[in-house]
Amino acid sequence: MTGILFTLLIILVLVVLYQIGQASELSTILKEEERTNRKRNNWMAYAFLAMLPVLFIFFYYTHTYFEGKLLPESASEHGREYDKMFLTTLYVTGFIFIITQFLLFWFAYKYRDNDKRTPFFFVHSNMLEVAWTTIPAIAMAILVAIGLINWFKMTSEAPANSQVVEVIGKQFNWIMHYPGPDGKMGKRDYQLINDVDNVIGLQYDKDPNAKDDIISTSGELHIEKDRPVKLIIGSRDVIHDVGLPHFRMKMDAVPGIVTTIWFTPLITTEEMKAKTNNPNFVYDISCDQMCGKGHYSMKGLVVVHDKAGIKTWLDGQKSYYSVNHPDAAPSANESADTTAKKISINTKK
Repeated sequence: MTGILFTLLIILVLVVLYQIGQASELSTILKEEERTNRKRNNWMAYAFLAMLPVLFIFFYYTHTYFEGKLLPESASEHGREYDKMFLTTLYVTGFIFIITQFLLFWFAYKYRDNDKRTPFFFVHSNMLEVAWTTIPAIAMAILVAIGLINWFKMTSEAPANSQVVEVIGKQFNWIMHYPGPDGKMGKRDYQLINDVDNVIGLQYDKDPNAKDDIISTSGELHIEKDRPVKLIIGSRDVIHDVGLPHFRMKMDAVPGIVTTIWFTPLITTEEMKAKTNNPNFVYDISCDQMCGKGHYSMKGLVVVHDKAGIKTWLDGQKSYYSVNHPDAAPSANESADTTAKKISINTKK
């Protein structure tokens, strides 16, 4: 029995010695791994430091490369105010971006793991949380306030001398409705809408002002330079969105709801062709709201004329009523007021 115990004791001692050797070997591996990790941390820290100027140079290059290539200068008075607002936002957020990215890369280098530094952990700091909550909140409130000022101006009542055009969305094109020579927009009734001779439901029988109105189904919006233009926006079917990127304007076209915006064009189409050195330049009007399978094709043109040009264009247009009712239409020189008087006289008779 003593021999067996002695043998077991020797085996146990050998096992212990083996485990001690394994532990020593693992300790050596761990120390070597720790040295390797610290060496790798140093390389990563230096790489972060070297990457910082590279990224900033890349950001600057992309900014200068795309400057002026996406859209030309704003062609409206409101749009120029929006561009100023955008630049203000860009400067504020860009300044914060530069500071935070610099600190991010610098801290990765400065506070990398090494033997001379003991990590410090803290769970909570009221002062820090108040600072990083309050400062961004104030900055965002100021930027939002600037945006609201521009929004309220764009949706405010248009000047009395504004050109008025009704823009109606329809899957998948735009219908433009202009007042005729009498300067009065005819009344509409959605129950009268049909695609044969009354695409927007003008009330010809009840409102004589409707008979000289001009309707364009080509998707072209004709407006005058240096004169405010008020757009009365609606939809015949689903939600659309009037997008005018060159004028920095957009507004939803909602069935059953009338929305309005106004702006002052500052550059004619011909002038913008010269400015951009592009003889094929056109102003776009697009649908900026997914409105169905043909959404991609819902695009039209905006033509900005000078004063003489818009008069020439309007004088060359026939009223929508005369186009569809050539026998019953008033003559070109007969205004809606004259037509109304005739209706009144015939009624009395």
